[in-house]
Amino acid sequence: MPEATPSFVDMLKKFGSDLGLPKVDVDKLVETNRRNIDALAKSVEVASQGAKSAAMKQAEIVEASFREALNQVKEFKPAGNPQEALAKQAELARKAFDATVSNTREIADLVRKSNVDAFKIISDRITGSIAEIRGSFEQGAKDKT
Repeated sequence: MPEATPSFVDMLKKFGSDLGLPKVDVDKLVETNRRNIDALAKSVEVASQGAKSAAMKQAEIVEASFREALNQVKEFKPAGNPQEALAKQAELARKAFDATVSNTREIADLVRKSNVDAFKIISDRITGSIAEIRGSFEQGAKDKT
């Protein structure tokens, strides 16, 4: 009966052993990669929720801006004096500009927080992954001696 051909993984293990490379805990490596994928999924979820919150906030802002503009137009009654009318128009424009700046700042803060939270999840996982992989190699090296 012909001998069974060794698997690719078995050949890699033998190659590593022949070169004197430290042993690798494959189960630990698979678990580390599973955690990496979980962290990536969680990061995407956080970023998605942040984008959804920003879109909802933006919709609220647009709706409120239209209401406010409509109210201001209804209340705007230019006086006979052109300077007073111009002053009222300038005041309305200033209020609209201030509201736009404030609303843009709010949305930017929401997006920034979402991005920071998503990045922290990935960053923490990378740090943990490096420690786990390093520990796996160090354990393999200790087992060899």
